[in-house]
Amino acid sequence: MTKSYDIVVIGGGPGGYVAALHAAELGKKVAVIEADFLGGTCLNRGCIPSKTLLKHAEVIESIEEAKAWGIESGGLSFSLDKMKKRKDDVIQRLRGGIAYLLSQGKIDVYEGFGTVEEGKIIKVQTTEKEEHIQADRIIIATGSSPVVPPIEGLASVEFETSDTIFDIPDIPKSVIIIGGGVIGVEFACIFSSLKAEVTVIEASDRIIPSEDVDASKVLTKLLKKKGIRFHTSTKVTEVQQGGAQKVVKCTDGKGKEHSFEAETLIVSVGRKPNLSAVQQIAIEKEGPFIKVNEKMETNIPGIYAVGDVVGGYQLAHVASAEGIVAATNASGMEEKMEYRVVPRCIYTLPEVASVGLTEDDAKKKGFSVRTERFDHAGNGKALAVGETSGFVKVVYEEKYGEILGVTMVGPHVTEMISEASAFMYLEGTVEEVSKMIHPHPSVSEAFYETAMNAVNKMRKQGVLV
Repeated sequence: MTKSYDIVVIGGGPGGYVAALHAAELGKKVAVIEADFLGGTCLNRGCIPSKTLLKHAEVIESIEEAKAWGIESGGLSFSLDKMKKRKDDVIQRLRGGIAYLLSQGKIDVYEGFGTVEEGKIIKVQTTEKEEHIQADRIIIATGSSPVVPPIEGLASVEFETSDTIFDIPDIPKSVIIIGGGVIGVEFACIFSSLKAEVTVIEASDRIIPSEDVDASKVLTKLLKKKGIRFHTSTKVTEVQQGGAQKVVKCTDGKGKEHSFEAETLIVSVGRKPNLSAVQQIAIEKEGPFIKVNEKMETNIPGIYAVGDVVGGYQLAHVASAEGIVAATNASGMEEKMEYRVVPRCIYTLPEVASVGLTEDDAKKKGFSVRTERFDHAGNGKALAVGETSGFVKVVYEEKYGEILGVTMVGPHVTEMISEASAFMYLEGTVEEVSKMIHPHPSVSEAFYETAMNAVNKMRKQGVLV
């Protein structure tokens, strides 16, 4: 007899398991189908392992910087095996936590590949057997996988992606990273701190091209100081195996050809949606992604999609928010997805965090905007901890001072950005930020100082009285 459920979620990542838990809380009978490990890419091959290793990188850098402060620690050594063990311990603990929550919600978990068939029947394929389950509603949360670009010779060369890099047996002496986006620059920081020679090749005219220009400039300058080499406006034309080395041939923006060699090659140029679960149904797509409406519902009534398969931000916390919206609608209530306030974090050293519109984006949307920037060189806490290279930049609407976007670079900014997000969510103004008392000394004071400077200028110009 075929088991039936109110809601079946295909994919146990941050979009899928959060959707399942929310649907169970709403009283629905729920199942989750996961082909790999609970937690998805974020927990097992993405956010969590990379941030764990980035913390190791931060500690290494802190030990080295401490020498200038009169703190001597002797010779520095590190073990990749022990670092990987700690990373695996963190993953296992969090994976176990998800399994516990699902069991507490009385959610059935199927370990296998889920494929949607006509009539909302899902085939679950495991190594041992095949079974079918029936769903009233379905949520597709199958995530994404790294894009492998059609570069000549790449198919015959050993290379790593964000899915495989955490399993390397040894620390390489040299690394080439194709792609200077969020994932690429985070890996650059990790391997640079582990004393590898790092070269980043980016086709755009700057690294982290989707973020504010000022953030890109400052991060480039600081990472260059760490010895990381950047080649922007540069397109990879061919990859070859040269003995133990990988040879990467490129052409820069002026048409000049270059050739780089390294022990390890990492390809980090984006991610593509995993669509195997919906190949047998007539689901509508938008480019390579599943098309959904503001309720996260596809063109087929009762089938929803969330997370990387629908494109957009491709962030774990966005997938979770989409999962809650999808589960709410699948449970018979109504909710719409709102993307106006989405924090974006880059866990480099220093960190970069942003929310809302960049200055360029705000101008393109037709806003009459002003910007204010406060550098951490004037912040007491940043001076005390020796991290003064960053800044806070606020983009605000000219007439009323409503905050349209915030970009931060520096220590702890991935934690600080939530304050800016809260003000934006409540349609707050720079004047309101300037009236909020901040603790001293703290790096978060930089947000307050930025707003205060903006307000003072507006008063001088008669915009505020």
